[in-house]
Amino acid sequence: MGYKQVLFLCSGNYYRSRFAEEIFNHLATSQQIEWRASSRGLALDRGTENIGPISHFTLHALADRGIIASARSPLACSVDDLECSDIVVAMKEAEHRLLLGERFPGWENRVSYWHVHDIDAAEPADAITLIDRLVTELVANCRTSGASA
Repeated sequence: MGYKQVLFLCSGNYYRSRFAEEIFNHLATSQQIEWRASSRGLALDRGTENIGPISHFTLHALADRGIIASARSPLACSVDDLECSDIVVAMKEAEHRLLLGERFPGWENRVSYWHVHDIDAAEPADAITLIDRLVTELVANCRTSGASA
């Protein structure tokens, strides 16, 4: 039996969405639920200050939780990524609704939005804590009902 799929979106697929992906997959595996997550960026071109494949804030937060992150580079979102996902969560509505509408018309009304600020508007520790809580809630929901972010 195949896994159901969660897709986390942020702008650069470098910090927030990557942390959500890694935490979700760690929890889903440890709880033996048939869900897996991936993550993509809606505007990789905006990440001109991103150094390396993943944010050091994400790496440190994952290491603190005993999780080793994949070393892959950020990936841009495609229509296939959206269509192959059972749940799509964008990290911040004010930031991502417009991008979705511009790049994937119609999808801006088909995803769930969290309200997790990027590094320019929130301390990384606060954003990481919020993502951790929201992902834990999502995993619990997937485990019990199988749906909805």
